[in-house]
Amino acid sequence: MVRYRLLAAAVALVLPILAVPAAQADSAGPAPVVRTDHGFVRGTTVDGVDTFLGIPFAAPPIGDRRFAAPVPASRWNGVRQTAAYGPACAQLPSGNGPRSQAEDCLYANVFRPAGARGRLPVLFYLYGGGLQNGGAQQYDGAKLAADNNVIVVTANYRLNVFGLLALAGSGGDGLGGDYALLDQQAALRWTRANAAGFGGDPRAVTIGGESAGAISVCAHLAAPGSAGLFRAAIMESGSCVSAPLPEAEPAGAAFARSVGCTDPATVVACLRAKPAGDLLDASARTNFGLVSGGSPLPTAPADAVAKGHIQRVPMIFGANHDEGRTFALGFGDNTPAFYEGFVAATFGARAPEVFKRYPLSDYSGPYAPTYALAAILTDAGLVAGIGGCPTLALARRFSALTRVHMYQFDDRDFPGLTPGKPPGYDWGAPHAGELPYLFPSFDNGTPIAPLFTAAQRRLADDMSHYWGSFVRRTTPDASHLRPAPWPALPSGAMLSLRPGGKSTPISLADYRAQHQCDFWDAG
Repeated sequence: MVRYRLLAAAVALVLPILAVPAAQADSAGPAPVVRTDHGFVRGTTVDGVDTFLGIPFAAPPIGDRRFAAPVPASRWNGVRQTAAYGPACAQLPSGNGPRSQAEDCLYANVFRPAGARGRLPVLFYLYGGGLQNGGAQQYDGAKLAADNNVIVVTANYRLNVFGLLALAGSGGDGLGGDYALLDQQAALRWTRANAAGFGGDPRAVTIGGESAGAISVCAHLAAPGSAGLFRAAIMESGSCVSAPLPEAEPAGAAFARSVGCTDPATVVACLRAKPAGDLLDASARTNFGLVSGGSPLPTAPADAVAKGHIQRVPMIFGANHDEGRTFALGFGDNTPAFYEGFVAATFGARAPEVFKRYPLSDYSGPYAPTYALAAILTDAGLVAGIGGCPTLALARRFSALTRVHMYQFDDRDFPGLTPGKPPGYDWGAPHAGELPYLFPSFDNGTPIAPLFTAAQRRLADDMSHYWGSFVRRTTPDASHLRPAPWPALPSGAMLSLRPGGKSTPISLADYRAQHQCDFWDAG
């Protein structure tokens, strides 16, 4: 579970994100009302987009439902007001938000063109956060919906110990701790059941996600319970990492003992009786990830891809040029000594060659050691296999099974996930940097999208239309807007996403040279 520990350490980096408030409704026109399979909901209309927030897609996973598969939500009478996001699922404070102890958190959000009718395609999007934190409230889908005449659905899922604790037997459910994945499947089934009511096409769902959301997308490609729930997939800065059940169960037992639940016969009941805050506090000493070998994921997603045992749907898959500029901030001191010690401890006999290829003299300014470390983290994909050479290798494996369009996000003048913090830090094109281009609400306490230059606003529009075209037709062809064509991977090229209408195809050879893949692939 080393890669999960690295990912979890990397996501708790920056200032807590401010809760994203629901926008104010347009003053004119009646509020939209939709009938769902559990009752009527009333949303709001803002700038030509109908928004429905905080719709329960599963019953609260509390009491005996803690550490259990989700069950359907209860029906309600009358019309439910859906003008505010549901609470973020229980999590420790991080760059993705403040501490939350909410277990009643399984709510979905829908964004659609105002008064949508007919059968619009649907984007179902999963947030990142290392499976430890984050929430759907960070992802306002209004821009994607308005730009592309599509419907966007986001949903919360259980995190950390509540979503991923694996225990031997787990009360006999055989779930292996993948409650987060089961929550996502429940939300996907809810989307399929209710898409038509919102004007969408249940047969035209694209699943997408970033970071842990993209790791989850790979799991859905392999999970038997996700078969048939989507027709296309988007993986932004993700991988197919998972932990085997024989490794996860002892870690789960150790966690249970740490909170005083020592009897295997009563461990689940004991954990269910613990206050949420106690479990959350104890989780700071452990990191949890998706588990393979239980019933939700009988086969490790990476193995499923290697064997071709996945849903063969069209894909967008890519990474950011400087993924590690986000991760490196949380790894240790910004000193030459720390950099040298990290490389020596991580690479052993190969360390001299790593130093030769990533010398501190190649980087300038007060953050030179952090930049050097970030380049290694990126190119080698040391954080959960995200970025650089592992991303290209995985994309090629997918491409042997289905049509793949790969990208590299290359806006290296991005304002930063926390603009101006730390002072003087050059974020480059970092992990999560593409998110405010697609979801203008995404920030880490300081608004990002309002700082965009005209060229970056053009990139945001181009990306919205590329993604929207893929959701509509399963191919990112936005040629009617005159952005660069986006080749499929077998052509030997990917799309470099750049500001000012300058996105352009680059060769896989160029990408490999940028990330020194000949060296890393040989290791």
